[in-house]
Amino acid sequence: MRSWLFIPGDSERKLAKLDTLEADAVILDLEDAVLPAGKAVARQRVREALDARPVPRSVPVWVRINPLDGPLALADLAAIVGGRPEGVMLPKFRTVADLQRLDAALAALEAREGLAPGSVPMVAVGTETARSLFELGSLADVGPRLQGLTWGAEDLAVDLGAASNRDAAGEWLPTYQLARSLVLAGAAAAGIPAIDTVYTDFRNSDGLRESCRRARADGFAGKLAIHPDQVAVINEAFTPEEAEVRWAREVLATFAEGSGDGALSLHGKLLDAPHLKQAERILAQAAQSAR
Repeated sequence: MRSWLFIPGDSERKLAKLDTLEADAVILDLEDAVLPAGKAVARQRVREALDARPVPRSVPVWVRINPLDGPLALADLAAIVGGRPEGVMLPKFRTVADLQRLDAALAALEAREGLAPGSVPMVAVGTETARSLFELGSLADVGPRLQGLTWGAEDLAVDLGAASNRDAAGEWLPTYQLARSLVLAGAAAAGIPAIDTVYTDFRNSDGLRESCRRARADGFAGKLAIHPDQVAVINEAFTPEEAEVRWAREVLATFAEGSGDGALSLHGKLLDAPHLKQAERILAQAAQSAR
């Protein structure tokens, strides 16, 4: 999925617009978008929104719960799993063991609600804690329920005691460039998609477009959004262009017609196994975007 749009879980007005959104997925937020006094109300409204839109939903509905090391996460899970969300997002994890704990909690709640085992997948927000940076190469140990990895820089700056996470030109400082790269590598090692973090200047469409271009070129499969106006830009940026699709089809055709010795060429350029994998990935992205 290309675009993942956050919606505050306590906002009745925004929740009422769920069926009109064009995001590939929406994330009903019980964490940072909700003040402490509104957590219980948000939990109730999110469950009501899930119940009002039985599966299959026109727009997949995920829920970002509160961190596992706090007092709210289990209550969040107990309230929402029966509503059959398309998935759960876990913020601020520290270790692989945290993700395994969430896996176990979801399994127990699936059994309680009569849901198929593993039917509620999860996406983790990596890099929000300094400890998590050292765990990103081991995410394959979590198991098949983990189906995506994204990242954030604001909480990491707080955890590090940093005054800023960007330089004077607005570019990520080296520590945060490293965190972003570790998410890409960690997701690839676990065989799951990497989802780029939010672009906070939601009125700057050109800046968002460039951020998406860089993210897709680096290997990210999609991007988080904080405003509905960002969705169209993200979807367009992460959809392969016609020229890319044409090239990918030509690559597959060249390999299908090739001699099998691995030494093939297209338009005067050598082709080998990485080009085939890239072509297959482009065609898969194009097919997914067309759904």
